[in-house]
Amino acid sequence: MIPLIGLILGALLGVIIAKRRQGTLLDQLQYAAGFAIIFFLTSLFISIYIVRISS
Repeated sequence: MIPLIGLILGALLGVIIAKRRQGTLLDQLQYAAGFAIIFFLTSLFISIYIVRISS
């Protein structure tokens, strides 16, 4: 569940940053994809760490 939230938040943040930099639609999609991947992987590792620590 946590990685999915990270994926969505990363995509939203990427679109917001690209819009602030006055990027085109393709720029917004690229930023969304990049940030979504970064946030997804980070939240995935955090989720795995939490599960390992709790058991």
